[in-house]
Amino acid sequence: MIHFIELLQSANKPLFVFGFCDFIAAAICLLLSQVSKIRVRGANAWYKPFKFFLSIGIFAWTMGLFTSYLPMPDAVNAYSWMVIILLGFLEIYIAIQAGRGQLSHYNSSTPVYGFLLFLMIISAVVVTLWTAYIGILFCSIDFPALPAYYVLSIRISIFLFVIFAFQGASMGSRQSHTVGGPEGGPALPITDWSKKHGDLRVAHFIGIHALQVLPLLSYYVFKSNIAVLMLTLFYSSLAVFSLTRAISGKPLVSYPL
Repeated sequence: MIHFIELLQSANKPLFVFGFCDFIAAAICLLLSQVSKIRVRGANAWYKPFKFFLSIGIFAWTMGLFTSYLPMPDAVNAYSWMVIILLGFLEIYIAIQAGRGQLSHYNSSTPVYGFLLFLMIISAVVVTLWTAYIGILFCSIDFPALPAYYVLSIRISIFLFVIFAFQGASMGSRQSHTVGGPEGGPALPITDWSKKHGDLRVAHFIGIHALQVLPLLSYYVFKSNIAVLMLTLFYSSLAVFSLTRAISGKPLVSYPL
């Protein structure tokens, strides 16, 4: 584990430090969720920033490792600081709103909230598009020092991440992540995924974390291009299945389980 941490630190120090700070912030939010009674739409207010800090921390460390393979230090440095600035803003705003017991997403109740929501959307779009550009760079360069199946998994996982990151726009357009019923109600712990209605966050979560799942499994388990393609087919099918289930108004896990 120590060797892995040292590898991540040497791969991309700005994104390593950013991710490390995210994990500390996630731990603080989880602690606050145990002592705070602030609730937003029926859920503990601190679960949302906890999930975002944790997920973005994992994203930062993952892309820090992947970008270290690119022989383009200036492009990598620009991408790294873009991620830190834009996603850092998004995280801070979500945490501040949680502490105030206010919505961050879907909140345009005042001109200020509407403007900040617009900035959140722009930040997410820019990060996603720039990550897609990193994926294009991976497809245009050979990596003879890396296993071919590992490189293939990175290329595929980046574009799956991009597709399902933009799937999040379906929630923004609806101003809700629940399909077939109102927000709130019976939900899974911490994730807050609905147990009574369809929840678009499930497919979003599965899809964006292809960025970690596919390369890890390809590197340590599925060590061939064919196996990686089969894994991709299965994983993509799982994400699409969860999306179609949510669109039809059906939960991942039914109430009252």
